Amino acid sequence: MDTEAAAPPATIALQNVSRRYGDTVALYPSDLTCDPASTTVLIGPSGCGKSTLIRIIAGLIVPDTGSVSLGGVRLTAQNGGELRQKLGYVIQDGGLFPHLSARDNVALLPRYLNHPKGAIERRVQELADLVQIPATSLDRFPRELSGGQRQRIGLMRALMNDPKIVLLDEPLGALDPITRSELQVQLKAIFDHLKKTVVIVTHDMTEAAYFGDCIVLMRAGQIVQRGALAELVEHPVEPYVRDFLTLRTPSR
Repeated sequence: MDTEAAAPPATIALQNVSRRYGDTVALYPSDLTCDPASTTVLIGPSGCGKSTLIRIIAGLIVPDTGSVSLGGVRLTAQNGGELRQKLGYVIQDGGLFPHLSARDNVALLPRYLNHPKGAIERRVQELADLVQIPATSLDRFPRELSGGQRQRIGLMRALMNDPKIVLLDEPLGALDPITRSELQVQLKAIFDHLKKTVVIVTHDMTEAAYFGDCIVLMRAGQIVQRGALAELVEHPVEPYVRDFLTLRTPSR
């Protein structure tokens, strides 16, 4: 897809970002850089802060301290809406609007932005081919689609405006093992092809190892260690890293 390859990737940079809710600290002051055209995986137990971190990147949560820069542009209250339109964001089960067909869900943002109808239709078909979903499924409502199909539609919607950055928050967590395995293979191929800057939240170490160029292991609102899987395996900074990695042995 030439249109995808033409879009330059972007760096994500977080400096000293933190977030608390009353007396509860969801995220302690943290720094994180995600390299362009790479896949960064946020992993850790439930409640460790990984979803808070990705929502801060998406501009859905305003940090109490620190800054977020996307492609060299600092995220602010003034430009947040514009920058969010340049992100792709996928949540569990696709996050589709139930009263809209799959096609209308995918085309929602470009229609809002008044993109030409013909260009929208061509893009929808291009993405349907990319995620391997039949054209007949596009005219169905979310309740008429399988879980795997809803995730594919959610990915199409996220990619519709050719974003430089794609964020996925537990995108495969609710799927059965067979569908999950199939979608993992498809998503990896898509990420490798499109060369986007991707951030994925998961609690599955096997999934993290499969997708991640960089793995960010979290615990209790803090980043414990980040790096390639081999670095975490060979040079864990503390016993928690070693123990977490050995909970599951990657199968790929």
